[in-house]
Amino acid sequence: MSHSPEGVPAEAGRGGCWRIDDLARRADVTVDTIRYYQREGLLPPAERAGRANLYGPSPLEALARIKELQGRRFSLAAIRALLTSDRGDFVEGLFGGAEGRTYTLDELIDRSGIDRELAIEVHAAGVLREPQEYGRDAYDAEDLELVQTLAELHRLGVPRSAVVEMARTYAEGIEATQRRVVELFTTGGGIDWTDDEFAAFQRAAVAHAAAILPLARQLVDYTHHRTIQRLTLGAIERGDLPPQDA
Repeated sequence: MSHSPEGVPAEAGRGGCWRIDDLARRADVTVDTIRYYQREGLLPPAERAGRANLYGPSPLEALARIKELQGRRFSLAAIRALLTSDRGDFVEGLFGGAEGRTYTLDELIDRSGIDRELAIEVHAAGVLREPQEYGRDAYDAEDLELVQTLAELHRLGVPRSAVVEMARTYAEGIEATQRRVVELFTTGGGIDWTDDEFAAFQRAAVAHAAAILPLARQLVDYTHHRTIQRLTLGAIERGDLPPQDA
């Protein structure tokens, strides 16, 4: 086998074997970006060939995938999960959001017209969390809709402290509920599964994740609405609510 003066095999650069600068050019990124992604565990390491480190097709494909996911506003943590998990479809269905405009917190406040102090309090209460916590790299239309909802509640006369407490109560209750749901899918929850039953359940959940998630949201919405109806009716019957013209 012949070698270049740098000790790199003569066929390097042909058939999908490149040095880091060649890989960077092919992927249209910088060398520093490649090194950063390697440190973050997003790219496999180079292979040693003589005195050079060479990269094959796999890192090039990963770089293209990273660029695509970044364009869809996935956070770095979500991208890592997608690239390293053997349940990529499930992860993508869970963390993928609608494409479109993104916002900073200040932009959410300005666009929604919410009272700034209310927005800051809700954010501090852990209701409007940092987008990286749920796999996004910025706030999006769902977050804007939430902030607009809070602003409307305040406009209708619900005091700021009550809006914050209402949001915090929902967030804490849903956190506890969803932890139990996640445990159902990850550890089996409180069901007495056989090993084969649980393995089949997990396979089905992963295979149909994209369809299961919106169905689960419908279940949540239904339960929430019916529970509000039932508890409000009870409050009316007990005389706990003031008359409408009070």
